[in-house]
Parts: sequence; structure tokens; C-alpha cells
Amino acid sequence: MQANRLSNILMPVVMSLGNISYVLCAIVGSLIAVGTGSVSLGTLVSFLSLNRSFTHPITQISQQLSAITQASAGAGRVLALLAEESERDEGYVELVNVTRDEDGKIVESPVRTGHWAWKHPHKATGETTYMPLMGELVMDGVDFGYTPAKQILHDVRLYALPGQKIAFVGATGAGKTTITNLINRFYDIDDGKIRYDGINVTKIRKSDLRRSLGMVLQDPHLFTGSVMDNIRYGRLDATDEECIEAAKLVSADDFIRRLPDGYQTQITGDGGNLSAGQRQLLTIARAAVADPPALILDEATSSIDTRTEQLVQAGMDALMKDRTTFVIAHRLSTVRDADTIIVLEQGKIIERGTHDELLAARGKYYQLYTGNQIEAE
Repeated sequence: MQANRLSNILMPVVMSLGNISYVLCAIVGSLIAVGTGSVSLGTLVSFLSLNRSFTHPITQISQQLSAITQASAGAGRVLALLAEESERDEGYVELVNVTRDEDGKIVESPVRTGHWAWKHPHKATGETTYMPLMGELVMDGVDFGYTPAKQILHDVRLYALPGQKIAFVGATGAGKTTITNLINRFYDIDDGKIRYDGINVTKIRKSDLRRSLGMVLQDPHLFTGSVMDNIRYGRLDATDEECIEAAKLVSADDFIRRLPDGYQTQITGDGGNLSAGQRQLLTIARAAVADPPALILDEATSSIDTRTEQLVQAGMDALMKDRTTFVIAHRLSTVRDADTIIVLEQGKIIERGTHDELLAARGKYYQLYTGNQIEAE
């Protein structure tokens, strides 16, 4: 803002001074040439030409100063980012692949098994226990603000049982995305506790916590490379067959095979050669190949048309099966089958229940849903 302000002031001032100088020289020179004859018209024209040549470099310098000021502002942000301290992680509970032996006891496995457990070393006794990852989440009296002066969430209390689909709805700025950011520990809460499978999330290593949560965002991001590479980004050691199975699971295989080179079609410009729905299906396939125990879907269908939404929704339904899922909903029609719908307003939970229960209550959800339906029509 400061760079733009300087640019908007400096350039017009310099250009105006140059023009004023030119006009004054022309008027004064003309009066002298006509009145006294001590200056010839040729001299006057030459002087005016020199005046323009003199002010032109000054105008260019002002433009360069403006560019330098804006570059300095950008460089300041880059340097500030580079100077940021690395994220602190004091967690010690790990997410590991496990199998069960003949006695049914959980045993840690060095290879991927499709079954996970929390490896919890107890400092007091020196014992290490393994707890199966179930996907149960509890938020108990959570308060949070991005700055101390403004609280975003107030005494949030919710729970999600393993395999449940929990939907967050509410107006923009109600705190829906903030809750999912806290689950991932992108930020730490100010007060209260968040427990994942009964373990305080502050005890879980951040990398392992985030590895247990697959995310599909509102704006899909693809990388330069083949379609296969973009799907495999969800799990770098996935085979081609596993990537194809993930695409089939989320209904992406059909359109991929119709691309010029199928799975080897090159993607450029963040997927500019694909439609919005196709890009979103690829990010869902990426989440599917990662096979996360729990999911966070952040308004994943809000930027696509209703017809494409049906295809994308079918892919997400397949991905959500038997997984604990948190859905941030823009179109309320996508959360009617949720086990629990939580309505947020100004960082507080004001309603919770199933779709039918909330409609029958005729509260805030009823207003949002009926207004959403009218807008869709």
C-alpha cells in the first residue's frame, strides 16, 4: 500500500512539473521573442526541445523509483518469511503401520499395511503402547483467535465418532475453516483441548497428525507433469496400478482415459487444459491414493457447476466411506446425509443435529437451507 501510494503521488507530480516547466518556458520565451526580439524563434524551439529532453529522464527515474519501492516491499515480505523460525513440534506420539499377530496383539510393521496405530511412549513408565487409529475427535471448550485482540472461536465443543460424517455450515467468517486448521494444528488453540482417539493433539507429532488427515480444498492445485504424477503426489511410493484404482474409486478414470494421452497426458499451468470438475476429481483421486484414515473436505464443490458437482460428489462419497470426515459446506444440498450438521455463527456453535432435525427446528440452518435452495433455483 505504501509503494502504491508513493507511485500514485510521485509519478503524476513529476510529470506535471515537467509539463508546467514546458508551458512556462514556451509562454515566457514567446513573450521575449515577440516583445524584445532578443531570442529568435529557432532558439526558442531548440530550448523547448532541450527542456523536454531534460524532464524525460527525471520522469523515467520516478517510474523506476516506484518499481524499486514496490520491489522493496515484496523483498521485505520474502526476507520476513525466510527469517521465520521453523515450526516447533514437541509431539512424541507417532503414527505407524501395524499388523496383528496370531494372538491378536498389535505389532509395528516397517511396510505399508493399510492399518495404522498410534505409537505412544509413556515417559513415566518407559512403556510403549499401540492404540489403533479410529478417527474419533473431541473438541472440549476450545477458544481461539488469530490475534489476541479478536477471538474467532468461543467455547467450541464437538465430537466425531469413528466413521461419522460431520458437516460445518454457516455464513462466511463463522469459523468453519478455522476449526479444520486447528484439527491439523496449523495453529495452536488458546484454551481448551482437542483429543484425537483420546490423545491430546499437542502430544502427536505434527507430521504424523497431518498424515492421518487427507484434505481436499476448494481450489484444486495441480503440478506440471503427467496426470499419473499428479495422482501419485498423494503417496509418492504408490504404483501405477494403485493410482489407477484410486481414479476408478472416485469416478475419474473415465475422463482420464479420454484425454489425448490418458494417464500420461501432460498438465501445465495448474491444470489450465482441464475443466474445474476434472481438476477437482484429480485432487480427490490424489487423496484416495493416500488412503488417509480421516478426511477434511473444504467446500470442495463450491466452484463447479451443479451437473459436474454430481460426478464430483459421487467420487467424494466413495472416498468418505468408512472414514471420519469433516465437511465444510457451501452448498447445503451436499451435507443432507451427514451424521451431524454443526451450525456456526460468529465462532459459536448455535445448532447441531441431522438435516431433518435442524429443518424441523426452523432455526438458523432452516434459514440457510431455504435461502440456499432459492438461490440454486
